[in-house]
Amino acid sequence: MTSLNASTTPTTPTTPNGPAPMAASLTLSATEITTPRLRLRKAHDADRAGLIELQTDPEVRLHLGGPRPRSAVERYFDAMGVAHVTDKPGTFVVADRTTDDLVGVLLIHRRPVDLPGHVTEQGGELELTYVLRRAAWGTGLAFEAATAALRAVACELPSQPVLIVTQTANTRSLDLATRLGFRRVSTFVAYEAEQTLAVADLHAFLA
Repeated sequence: MTSLNASTTPTTPTTPNGPAPMAASLTLSATEITTPRLRLRKAHDADRAGLIELQTDPEVRLHLGGPRPRSAVERYFDAMGVAHVTDKPGTFVVADRTTDDLVGVLLIHRRPVDLPGHVTEQGGELELTYVLRRAAWGTGLAFEAATAALRAVACELPSQPVLIVTQTANTRSLDLATRLGFRRVSTFVAYEAEQTLAVADLHAFLA
């Protein structure tokens, strides 16, 4: 699983000395994507238990800063509601296409320019992040969801770099990045752990 701790869409304005940074450009506008086994969609109330599990499972959160207290996660959903999770464009619940049960969460956002881990001078590249429930590990669902989402972005936006950033210790996530066609380009330290930056070209995901 790649990190879900910091993936936002900056709104940096055009600078007086040149064009707006990549961070100001668009991300994925699609609100639903389907695959043979999955539906990437917006969140609804029935997803609450699965979303709480993703935030509190020690194994799921092993490379994501550790599990969060269940009481705090429940208070968050009580206050904000479940649908809030996927308000931002490019944010999806990954659901089983037959049962509609939540499998995980996937995001394609712009990597904030003030975070380390970029391949362009201006920053703000597209970044793929995802997390799946433990029961879905080893089934190929992460590959299926990521491939479909990246293909959808490639169909909408001009070709550009897309990033994956994950803890170097997270070998499962790095192996998936390699299967998707991402190239490891650098490492850096953040959140008190070494992170690996991998990059791919968006046009590579066109069918």
